[in-house]
Amino acid sequence: MADSRAQLTETLDVLLRFGALMLRAGDTAFRVREAMARLAGNMGIENLSLQVTLDAMSATIRRQGETATLTCDVGAPGINAARIGALERLAEASTPGLTPDALGQALDRIERGSPLHALPTVAIAIGLASGAFSYLNGGDLLATGAAVVAGAVGQAGRGLMFRHQLNQYAVTAVCAVIASGLYCLIVFGLAGRGFSAPLAVGFISSALFLVPGFPLVASLLDLVQHQTLAGVARLFYAIMILLAAAFGLSAVAAVAGLTDVSAPAAAVGPDAMTVVWRAVASFAGGCGFALLYNSPLRTVLTVGLLSLIGNELRLALHDLGLILPAATFVGALVVGLLASLGKHWLHEPRICFTVPGIIIMTPGILAFRTIVLLNDGNVLAAIEAGAGCCFIVGGMALGLATARFMSERRWIVER
Repeated sequence: MADSRAQLTETLDVLLRFGALMLRAGDTAFRVREAMARLAGNMGIENLSLQVTLDAMSATIRRQGETATLTCDVGAPGINAARIGALERLAEASTPGLTPDALGQALDRIERGSPLHALPTVAIAIGLASGAFSYLNGGDLLATGAAVVAGAVGQAGRGLMFRHQLNQYAVTAVCAVIASGLYCLIVFGLAGRGFSAPLAVGFISSALFLVPGFPLVASLLDLVQHQTLAGVARLFYAIMILLAAAFGLSAVAAVAGLTDVSAPAAAVGPDAMTVVWRAVASFAGGCGFALLYNSPLRTVLTVGLLSLIGNELRLALHDLGLILPAATFVGALVVGLLASLGKHWLHEPRICFTVPGIIIMTPGILAFRTIVLLNDGNVLAAIEAGAGCCFIVGGMALGLATARFMSERRWIVER
């Protein structure tokens, strides 16, 4: 009896370790439940009851009349697309008769895996993504070039700080200061202290890499799937990251004396070369964020293509007169639907395609106006700009969620 209870506890312990690794890599709580349920069934578990939050998990299992209950800490959240893919493939490939030792050894191999891309490679990719974002939102040559340099340096600094396991919120605030401060130094050194609308776009673009896209989208998907505790916890985690970034940007904006600017006028009927350069910028932005999330190379290229298609469609619809939130919804919807095909060909989770594929749609100039207006004490105007920003971000998330409803029956039918 004692040996049987010990084996049951060992089984639950390795199952919780698997789930904690999935959550810490950034996967959604409902996917963690599905994967753990599959593994539990293949390990002879008759029933699995699971409670998931962002920083802890507790579970009870039953087998042949015996039960075991354990709780584990998850640890600090992060984003690792390669690990998410490896863990989900491990669960899908499992077969009846799986033992705790075999699962533990597989988890050891996954945990020992090194980052797929070196820190300088990721920093350069994020710099190019920051420049691409600046160009797509109306930044001029100086703004785009300065955003490339500032974004790359900011990401390099964040990577080095994370190696020492520093607090994520503090690192975010410091890197926002580093990136935006360097951007202002470059711009002021070359163009003086005047800050036009195109230069304002570059300011927010320099800190684009701090946007917590993965947690924001994952929280929405969890809430739609009734994973309320995990969804709300992840949402507030993402909000705290945004507040930390906003704090750093606000400090620099206040010191630099930046004032509010209006958004650049949207182009109507862009010429062929503009369309081509927008496509190049969208592709570069998608690839940059896929590299940041530690995706395999073929996933990086697929994300770049999805970003190109979705963002070009969004911008084209906006050029034709559709309001930006609605155009963003359509662009994100197309990215989500195409990702449903890509995940079957490349055997990677859908979230590894969709989130980096839509980050380039982030409303940068509205975010900038919100921060600057709050600094100036113009609360009503800041709320107006912030509401516009929220509607566009909501369009991004709802587009991906709608794609799930359209492509997966289990999202429509509740059990």
